[in-house]
Amino acid sequence: MTTGTARPDVSRETLDRLEIFVGLLEKWNPRINLVARSTLADLWTRHIRDSLQVMRCVDGEIDHWADFGSGGGFPGLIVAICAKELGCPHRVTLVESDTRKATFLRTVLREADVAGHVIPERIEEVAPLKANVISARALADLSRLFALASPHLSDDGFCLFPKGANWRSEVQTARNSWQFTYDTIPSVTESNAVILKIKGLSRV
Repeated sequence: MTTGTARPDVSRETLDRLEIFVGLLEKWNPRINLVARSTLADLWTRHIRDSLQVMRCVDGEIDHWADFGSGGGFPGLIVAICAKELGCPHRVTLVESDTRKATFLRTVLREADVAGHVIPERIEEVAPLKANVISARALADLSRLFALASPHLSDDGFCLFPKGANWRSEVQTARNSWQFTYDTIPSVTESNAVILKIKGLSRV
């Protein structure tokens, strides 16, 4: 295996499923560019640990988690893999408009024996999902993410969006069009980065 060796603190069963995922990602990546080739050497920290920390921002039972622009499976596939053992969230939906990447996502779910629903459509064309949690990683700026997420949140739903060092500027810009509250959870994988936990999202 060419990827880094820093494995996450998870059970043996979950780690086995993550290893299956990594093996498939390495096999598919040259063909459909799931992650930047330069990040493969640090895959376990750069992508997997980074995705695990998003899941760990959630307390309590979650029925439905939706991940937008799932691409290579971060964080959505990681959430689905962990849910196999934890029993939560009860449902995971991965939205990915690229049909090749959607096929990859389905392949991982099947090979790792993990439950999840892949929707190979543009987010704007998907019927309302009524998700309790919506995540998206490296998909769009905050204002655009809010426009995508708003129709798909349940009444008490919230968003988890990893953001880089410019997150404050994105929050300020989003304030022009959206009402929301947010908490910032410092990233454990990148200095100056955070995970924004967005609640009470509505148009101004």
